[in-house]
Amino acid sequence: MVKVDRRTLLKAGVTASAAGALGMTTTGTAAAAVPAPTIHPTSEWGARPATGTIVVENHKPTYIVVHHAVDPPADNDFSLARAFFVSRFIQDLHMDKNGWIDSGQQFTNSRGGHVTEGRHRSLEILRGGTRHVQGANVGNHNSEVIGIENEGLYSTVDVPQALWNSLVGLVAYIAHQYGISPEFIKGHRDFNSTECPGQVLYDRLPELRTAVGRVLGVPVARAEAEWPLLKPGDTGRRVQLAQRFLRAAGFGVPADGVFGKSTTDAVAALAARAGLPRDTCTAAKAAGETGFLGADVWPLIVPADRSTAAWRADLAHA
Repeated sequence: MVKVDRRTLLKAGVTASAAGALGMTTTGTAAAAVPAPTIHPTSEWGARPATGTIVVENHKPTYIVVHHAVDPPADNDFSLARAFFVSRFIQDLHMDKNGWIDSGQQFTNSRGGHVTEGRHRSLEILRGGTRHVQGANVGNHNSEVIGIENEGLYSTVDVPQALWNSLVGLVAYIAHQYGISPEFIKGHRDFNSTECPGQVLYDRLPELRTAVGRVLGVPVARAEAEWPLLKPGDTGRRVQLAQRFLRAAGFGVPADGVFGKSTTDAVAALAARAGLPRDTCTAAKAAGETGFLGADVWPLIVPADRSTAAWRADLAHA
């Protein structure tokens, strides 16, 4: 990881966020060495062969993305055998239902804290630290992300401690291998209009960034504001603003601050017209995500007179 002094960055006109994207630290000390966690390769859990060519990007990923997985339903089995079963289940789902060549995610983290390789070659390429395997876990962003499926549905319940501990270790190792700053640890919803990785786990991402920064031995700058996620049934100022933007885009929705059927239908129609990926996470099985208004829909409706960062910051406080 490259060491760059903050004062030098400021003189050069480079922000802390930009420095993070380049894999730089903003301290005078190098990141700590990070031990490789135990990661069970595809050969151990009985993965099916990929049905197509595994694409290896000739560059490092920019983001580490956290997911949750509703399938298979969680139980009280926290064993390694269960982790292998979950990996096979997810691969079957992704290949047989989604039509993908292999598991969509690069790695899977079980409720028992066992980490497995997801898509073939992900572990091999991660160990090299210069390239990354292209997955299929974040619509329209798969060339720039590396994704981790976490067994369980975390919309209303917290993650088991074992899963949390293994997640911190895995993310820290990935960040170390690729020189990714903790600010670039994201949730699936930061890219697509989805509940994933669940509100509870998503709310813990700042804690995850801090924990990873501690392992790496680097300070963690505040992450930039993200697009808020609005769902049918929501009310308030953000919904009203979204409705005003939709009206300006030609949709006949009320501006009453209530995310009702007409607003849901308008968002779904807009997303379909734009060709956005929908229901991209297996958690959609628990509650359909059609009509969700999130990171890929907001840019289609906000006025062009302000920057993306400005709109996200304003909406975060609306």
